[in-house]
Amino acid sequence: MMDTRPAVARTYRDLLLRRSGEDRLKMGCSMHATAQSLARASVLAGDPLVSPAAVRRALFLRFYGQEFGAESREKILVALERGGEPLHARPRRVACSHGEEDRT
Repeated sequence: MMDTRPAVARTYRDLLLRRSGEDRLKMGCSMHATAQSLARASVLAGDPLVSPAAVRRALFLRFYGQEFGAESREKILVALERGGEPLHARPRRVACSHGEEDRT
């Protein structure tokens, strides 16, 4: 739905584009943080004693849930339940510049 007159929309867009890239990025980050705060407040309003993991899962589903297939979404939800750690978090061998292997 677009209820803004085209001339007003053009003027607003021109004003935004006059801002520096840094300012536009800051605005976008601020808007995302505000949306996330509102969504978190909504989750907590439904259950003030909800666990941090449940909040993470609810925010993921609200913001990104439709971007993934069922299998990927379920893997992400499991990882969020575990505190965001990858499912297969374990040390792996990485070649160092001097030829030896290092564990990271």
